[in-house]
Amino acid sequence: MNAVTLHPSRILGIGLLFMLSACAPASEGGEGSDGGSMEVRVEMGSRDDGGLPAAILGTAPAPRGEDVHYVAGNEATRGYLAVPEGEGPFPALVLIHEWNGLVDRVRQVADAMADEGYVALAADLFQGRTGSNPDENRALMAEANADPNSVIANLNEAVNFLRARDDVTGAIGTMGWCFGGGIALSYALGGEHHDATAIFYGRLVTDPAVLAAIDHEVYGTFAEIDGGIPPDQVNQFVDALRAQGIENDVHIYDAVNHGFWLRVDDDPDLRTAPAQDAWDRLKAYLERTLAS
Repeated sequence: MNAVTLHPSRILGIGLLFMLSACAPASEGGEGSDGGSMEVRVEMGSRDDGGLPAAILGTAPAPRGEDVHYVAGNEATRGYLAVPEGEGPFPALVLIHEWNGLVDRVRQVADAMADEGYVALAADLFQGRTGSNPDENRALMAEANADPNSVIANLNEAVNFLRARDDVTGAIGTMGWCFGGGIALSYALGGEHHDATAIFYGRLVTDPAVLAAIDHEVYGTFAEIDGGIPPDQVNQFVDALRAQGIENDVHIYDAVNHGFWLRVDDDPDLRTAPAQDAWDRLKAYLERTLAS
């Protein structure tokens, strides 16, 4: 991996996030699956008739993309690539998994983002491993947290992998959930230049001086009933962004808890409406930051 040199304020911000990163979604286990062996351009069909991606409703077909080794010389790290149909070039996204690793739910969201016209690379921060219970998940997350520079270097490799593709415009964003949402913010503070950061209920930094390192609009979706990232902390984050003149689209959804967006199927009656609004906001955000 390439060496990473960080400004002291960025190191502080990353350190805060890695110390605080924790994730306990409603579905605590991990799932694992091998992807395909060849590049497959994702056909339209991973979206539910109601407008939400089938991935977050638990009704998506099996992942149809390609496993890729995007970190040079590291065969254990295996990401997942989904590519839109058509000629391109397309904007691109790096998806950052939760505390249980790169599982099929995240691969299926990558398929959904390819449906929307993005070359989507789901990163692997756990060297091909996934957790199947909270203890395993915490152990994997603690290992990553202990070496934040390696995590940032991993994501730098992901961005550079995408940027080198002929079918990518050069506009690249990140999005992540829980552990991955906090990592996405860390990456905005200390990673390679990119153009968008979408955080789904990830740990936050509220120091305006640290957040000043961000040079693009930030998207955030959070839950009112989230003991780990309470609304007061989200409001402090937004105030800090505004203090630095950083554009943002951040929303706290009432009556839902941590993990609601990626797993609508856990409580569809409660989660569908806020998840739909968050999805509509996400699509508009990515359109203006990456596709414009």
